[in-house]
Amino acid sequence: MWKYIVKRVLLSVVTLFITTIAVAYLIHLIPGDPVRLMYAQSQGTTPEQLELVRQNLGLDRPIHEQYVMFISKIVRGDFGRTIRGDQPVLDLLLTRLPNTLLLTVAALLVAIVIGISLGFIAAYHRGKWLDTGTIGLAIVGISIPYFWLGLVLMYVFSMQLKILPVAGGTLSSLILPAVTLGISNAAMIARVTRSSMIEIFNQDYVRTAWAKGLPKSVILSRHVLRSGLIPIVSMIGLQFAFLMGGAIVVENVFAWNGIGRLAIEAIRQRDYPMIQGFILSFATIVIFISLAVDLLYAWLDPRIKYD
Repeated sequence: MWKYIVKRVLLSVVTLFITTIAVAYLIHLIPGDPVRLMYAQSQGTTPEQLELVRQNLGLDRPIHEQYVMFISKIVRGDFGRTIRGDQPVLDLLLTRLPNTLLLTVAALLVAIVIGISLGFIAAYHRGKWLDTGTIGLAIVGISIPYFWLGLVLMYVFSMQLKILPVAGGTLSSLILPAVTLGISNAAMIARVTRSSMIEIFNQDYVRTAWAKGLPKSVILSRHVLRSGLIPIVSMIGLQFAFLMGGAIVVENVFAWNGIGRLAIEAIRQRDYPMIQGFILSFATIVIFISLAVDLLYAWLDPRIKYD
């Protein structure tokens, strides 16, 4: 078990290392002078000021020295300062990150509850109209774009029914963006749950449990649901990464004050230190979640080999 854990942790560290290389050299992928592009909208910037910015960012050094400088700052918790406002990037990310995580976790709970419920119902009634209707609903859910669904929910529940706020920072304003983000991802979980549960229903030990006359609740919860959770857990881990990415769109639709909205503002303003900080923090969270899912997967399925 410990050998497996160490192996997964080392793999995550290597992935994070590769990510830092990509983030550090991101600024060099931009055609032209990145410093001039950053300050293209600033009036009255002198060449001396641009050169000072270039030195502060380390862009006047060889590429390998730039990477060492970048890593040394990251280790010290220095993500640089924003081009607009001259504020610490890390402070802004830490201020906005809890809102994004709150939205992502809320959306994930919506996706899990709806997805597992619909998938389980479809598997239990497989081949019947309820199964067909559930799968059709899942296909529709996958096909709906976040921004379109968000606008529809906003129009119905905020403008027509007037029961939920359009935007804001309260818990009531979290409902619409969480539902918007969760519904589309619930469709994927529903399909995986259905396939997994149908396979479990066909296992001999489940048929034996039915033949013994065990209560339906015991069979469905202990024999079917837990055994079918393994692929679902993997899907949920992947869905968390998709939800983090989808939060960028949803935050801008509902004016939710998270790092996704901050990233769009940084891209619009060509604030590359902020863009680098966002990508690095986003990748770190996804890598950590993937590691947690791998370890949970091994705990749920003792058949996994730890070598």
